[in-house]
Amino acid sequence: MSDISNSEVKMEDDGLFIKYTFTVDEGQEPLRVDKYLVSKIERASRNKLQEAIDQKHVIVDGKAVKANYKVKPKNFIEVLVDKEPSELEVIPQDIPLDIVYQDEDLMIVNKKAGMVVHPGFGNESGTLLNALAYLLDTKATHQGKRPWLVHRIDKNTSGLLVVAKNDESMAHLSQQFKDHSIERTYQALVWGSLQEQEGTLSTIIGRDKYDRKKFVVLSEDEERGKHAITHFKVLEDFLYTSLVECKLETGRTHQIRVHMKHLGHPLFSDDHYGGNRILKGVVFSKYKQFVDNCFSILPRQGLHAKSLGFQHPSTKKWMQFDSELPHDMQTVVDKWRNAAITYGF
Repeated sequence: MSDISNSEVKMEDDGLFIKYTFTVDEGQEPLRVDKYLVSKIERASRNKLQEAIDQKHVIVDGKAVKANYKVKPKNFIEVLVDKEPSELEVIPQDIPLDIVYQDEDLMIVNKKAGMVVHPGFGNESGTLLNALAYLLDTKATHQGKRPWLVHRIDKNTSGLLVVAKNDESMAHLSQQFKDHSIERTYQALVWGSLQEQEGTLSTIIGRDKYDRKKFVVLSEDEERGKHAITHFKVLEDFLYTSLVECKLETGRTHQIRVHMKHLGHPLFSDDHYGGNRILKGVVFSKYKQFVDNCFSILPRQGLHAKSLGFQHPSTKKWMQFDSELPHDMQTVVDKWRNAAITYGF
């Protein structure tokens, strides 16, 4: 096997991923990228690197590559490795949680907006995982790993999450997510009046080339990105905003936020995707005051994970959970509803 180059490997931690970047040395002989990365990145396991390749998170000179790609001198390589919660140092913290249901196998948590799901760069404490460590660490033995987080929702999205308490539940619930048999329904307050009352968005979603914290809809022929499917239905139309039900068939990062923006209807107050400014309406100062007041009440994207349905890992019975909109989002929805009735918009 050829010698691996000694170029410096830079590492960044953005919470969900560890990002490695480096340039292949001039003296490097052609070598399959999977073998090259195993020797080059000592901190990442072979399985993690293979997952990164499969997920199109290994980028060489701006393009995703397959395992059999042969690295060449001066290639610039970017690798995003998923950082699992089990790889993090988690400090148990006594943080109040809204626990909707729990038994020996699982727990349903109604996460409040503003709570990060797991520790990462800049969020080492105060997360859902810190709270779970406090509640569950003394009650389960699973070879030093924490199987708890089956899925995630964004920091500023509120709503229901299922948590696994043991390895068997984790495996069973994870398979249901993989098979798309879990039912997840969100409610979103979006800008504008949708032309179609219901429909399905089926696209490829990937990271924005120019801003890694954002995701975008990609063309079908692009090699990077993942297939994402969202079913939507308008629940109420307030003319300048609408309350929309979104059912996820897949669970990509920022999926609903990206799909609604792609449709031309960004989520209300979503500062990440342009919904935190007036996009629809009239120019009157009173209208601006009304919208600014709504922004102050709901200073985060108008998105709530409202319901969750799945097969129980042990009993195999169907479990269905629902939640109310949190106070901030419900208040703003009510204000838009009343304004539409009172002022005719």
